[in-house]
Amino acid sequence: MPLQFADRLNNVETSAIRELFKLLGKPGIISFAGGFPDSAMFDVDGIREASNAALSQDPGAALQYGATEGFGPLREQLAHFMGQKGAQDVAADQLIVTTGSQQALDLIGKTMISPGDKVIVEGPTFLATIQCFRLYGAELISAPVDGQGVKTDELEKLIAEHQPKFVYLIPTFGNPSGALLSAERRKQVLEMAVKHQTLIVEDDPYGDLYFGEAPPPSLLAMSASVPGSRELLVHCGSLSKVLSPGLRVGWMIAPAELLARATMCKQFSDAHTSTFAQATAAQYLLAGRMPATLNKVRVVYAQRAQTMGDALRRELGDAVEFVQPQGGLFVWARLTGAGGKVNDGNAFAKRAIDNGVAFVPGTPFFCANPDHATFRLSFATVGEDKILEGVSRLAKALD
Repeated sequence: MPLQFADRLNNVETSAIRELFKLLGKPGIISFAGGFPDSAMFDVDGIREASNAALSQDPGAALQYGATEGFGPLREQLAHFMGQKGAQDVAADQLIVTTGSQQALDLIGKTMISPGDKVIVEGPTFLATIQCFRLYGAELISAPVDGQGVKTDELEKLIAEHQPKFVYLIPTFGNPSGALLSAERRKQVLEMAVKHQTLIVEDDPYGDLYFGEAPPPSLLAMSASVPGSRELLVHCGSLSKVLSPGLRVGWMIAPAELLARATMCKQFSDAHTSTFAQATAAQYLLAGRMPATLNKVRVVYAQRAQTMGDALRRELGDAVEFVQPQGGLFVWARLTGAGGKVNDGNAFAKRAIDNGVAFVPGTPFFCANPDHATFRLSFATVGEDKILEGVSRLAKALD
């Protein structure tokens, strides 16, 4: 007898990015496809010292079961970490530790979405978010984005029309758009949350990866200036892009009622995030190594982003348009079709693979009305020489 799977699986498909990785076994291929940090940037010595400290100072706690809400010392360190970034009033008991920020999004889906509920996301947005929210039966509404992030005038119209369960945004160097929501628009988002009594979910895995000038404060940090907005805000953070994805340490700050229900649902799925990973992260933050690590990473990624941007302008010319990223891991580009060159990202991706370079076409990042001319390039894991060679191959694939 064939297995009868849950109906909810009918709403999702295998990740287009995961499928693309199956094509990357070709020798010599240069990949701009992944959304990973560069493993060469990991502070291995610092993490080793932190793990040793966790095992020497309180091995029983580091190796034992722990509280679902998270390891107490890490929650304290994360509250302090958020305070250093402008969210001064975050207490340890106002956050839970999650197994990566991906789990935070899943917990939001479990606790907030009933089949048929409307949820507004950016167009484009994080692919896994689209899949996760659809798994729980959400009807996703796409809000348009430009170089300054979500278009708040359009967003407010969509909120008024659809009265969504919540709005999901990546305000700072979003994946895939790389867009940076301006300070003015951030305040507008908080004001419309209060006006329409709509929950806002802020996903912030990339906010510390800025090049040069720091970005505007997070929605969480700005909420103190907009009365009533903090009670309508969920903030998801992660150490994956700035320290190590392998630790699988993220966190969620949310209203107490939502946090309690998310904790209950987390009990059902994994009991708690790895206590050893949490204890290691706590010791790392306590040691004060994060600022130096971030400074190093920012310099390297900034140079790679600049190298990629310059090469794209030089090699592809007016056949492509993009906003030079100010942080994060990605260049979000659009084919113009100038000079009769290819203007479909999916077709371009296939040509690129044939020319020894890979990227992700933009179509899967839209929940509706996809712009097929778009594509995402990641510069984080590729050295400058390979960036130059890879962009040269992209130029050949255009012809």
